[in-house]
Amino acid sequence: MRGEVLSYDAAAGTGLISGDDGARYSFTSAALQSPAVPAPGVRIDFVPEGGEATQILILAGGASTVGVAGGLASGLGADIPTTIGGVDWKQLLFSFDGRIRRSHFWIAWLILLGVNVVISWIPLINLLGIALLWPFTAISVKRLHDMGRPAWFVAIPWAVSIILTTVGFVMMGLSIVAAGAYNDSPGAFFALMGPGFGAFAVGSLIWIAFLLWIGLVEGQPGDNAYGPNPKGL
Repeated sequence: MRGEVLSYDAAAGTGLISGDDGARYSFTSAALQSPAVPAPGVRIDFVPEGGEATQILILAGGASTVGVAGGLASGLGADIPTTIGGVDWKQLLFSFDGRIRRSHFWIAWLILLGVNVVISWIPLINLLGIALLWPFTAISVKRLHDMGRPAWFVAIPWAVSIILTTVGFVMMGLSIVAAGAYNDSPGAFFALMGPGFGAFAVGSLIWIAFLLWIGLVEGQPGDNAYGPNPKGL
């Protein structure tokens, strides 16, 4: 029988296949008949045994992305690796479609954080940090999808942070004006400066809370409106 790979976790060695008969079959790495690493969307041929898929063969030209020996992937007519270690990094970092599991979210987040820290110390190149907003948002959206939440939820911490940052700057500006109006009175200065710093702190806490929420909450079991379970469950 033929079908299509829905998901594959190289670390766990398990995955899920959608057969052409409309049924879904789980499989393990032991069922793979080639050194290739299957990626979502790969067309395969297999032998069904109950709810399990065995003797899995990856069909040549059956998908736009196929992991090959060593964990590299090449698209049809392209030699650019996109799948490493069983993870399609192009889809993980740049696509807003589908779902990702928590472990892949944290791995991608830490990599992006490291890149951001490094380039922040390099003159001119540090401006490229703005480009990292895309992959940061992409992995956040896919985690929201995995939890069954819409993508626009990612805008909530942004909106709250912008409002609180604006309030913080306004309060700090007023504190400087007030200090000058009251002959450099420390009391007038700190009366407004304190709430200004408080607004910045609350904005930071909102981001931390959002990060922990999308990074720690378990995804929905089975399929949801955004795609199959990335764990293949």
